[in-house]
Amino acid sequence: MTSEPVRLGIVGLGRAFALTAPALRADRRIAAVAACAPRADSRAAFEAEFGGRGYADLDGLLAHPGLEAVYIATPHGLHAEQAVAAAAAGKHVLVEKPLAVSMADGEAMIEACEKAGVALIVGPSHSFDAPVAQARKLIESGALGRVRMIHAFNHTDFLYRPRRPEELRTEEGGGVLFSQAVHQVDVVRLLGGGLATQVSAFTGAWDPARPTEGAYSALLAFAGGAFASLTYSGYGRFDSDEWMGWIGELGHEKDPDDYGRARRALAGAPTPDAESTLKRARTFGSSDVPPAAPHHEHFGPVIVCCERGDIRLTPDGIWIYGDERRFEPASRHADPRTPVLDALVAAVRDGIEPVQTGRWGLASLEVCHAILQSARSGTPVELTRQVALQPEGTPR
Repeated sequence: MTSEPVRLGIVGLGRAFALTAPALRADRRIAAVAACAPRADSRAAFEAEFGGRGYADLDGLLAHPGLEAVYIATPHGLHAEQAVAAAAAGKHVLVEKPLAVSMADGEAMIEACEKAGVALIVGPSHSFDAPVAQARKLIESGALGRVRMIHAFNHTDFLYRPRRPEELRTEEGGGVLFSQAVHQVDVVRLLGGGLATQVSAFTGAWDPARPTEGAYSALLAFAGGAFASLTYSGYGRFDSDEWMGWIGELGHEKDPDDYGRARRALAGAPTPDAESTLKRARTFGSSDVPPAAPHHEHFGPVIVCCERGDIRLTPDGIWIYGDERRFEPASRHADPRTPVLDALVAAVRDGIEPVQTGRWGLASLEVCHAILQSARSGTPVELTRQVALQPEGTPR
């Protein structure tokens, strides 16, 4: 096994990469040696920050000497083409959630990576969060018995953050289902054992100016009899971080008096062009990278009800409610996204896959599509592409 850093190329230097950049900067096991992006200013910022080479196109990046893996952080609709090209070039792939927009594209990505013998990891996802892994470990210990019910709940201002036009079109992966539900589904599937069987759901699209789904509520059944309720609203009214100690999704402390900031900012951008300008201002090289977070990332309140006790996830660890009530802190990392990089290094250097493989990502994507389908049809949707939770450290 080599101790040399994994030589990583970045595909896309937008907001997704900006949020992962601090973890990459702090991790000596990975060298960000190249990046491709259409904007010259983003490429220049990358070269100044990481010392790597910037490319205007994917072909140039994939030909970079010694490149071992790529991190695809582009809009959802580009994932499939870019992942297939990376696999054909023999590169391991870390792709932002969701795996893809369509199931067919997700399947093509899996087939290409399996044929090439390279890893396909879907992340960052909140299923990598340390308190989620901590809760999973407790569940697998059997100390509280089997999981019976899970509640997952999140209210944010997602729909009123700056968006490109396609981010408000469901058929192109817009709205809360593909960008947000996939986080919640990933977390719940991991805690529930992975093998979901059926979905019943409702969705809400309540703002004609943002014509896509901004909310949903779903009931997810699992093999073995457990079930989960998943609720999300991105309409920017109640903020469920109030129930998380005013710790935001990325692990930073929030000011409750800053309520309504996203809606106020959007009101100052009345045209699509003005909104796109706001969007660009949040990308890598256009704004300050967030500082190191003092807490773990999270995706809203999650409660797991087991046979002999309940577990409540927080940004700092888990509360356990059995015969007694106690708190167990989560392990600290150099950055909240360090577990994602742990998975990448293990896959490239040791051939060991995380839970969040391409097939796991496809199963979570199937649930997102099933939520839409059930809401439109008014009937439950059976799931056919689910995969069971595998032990960590599974060889590829």
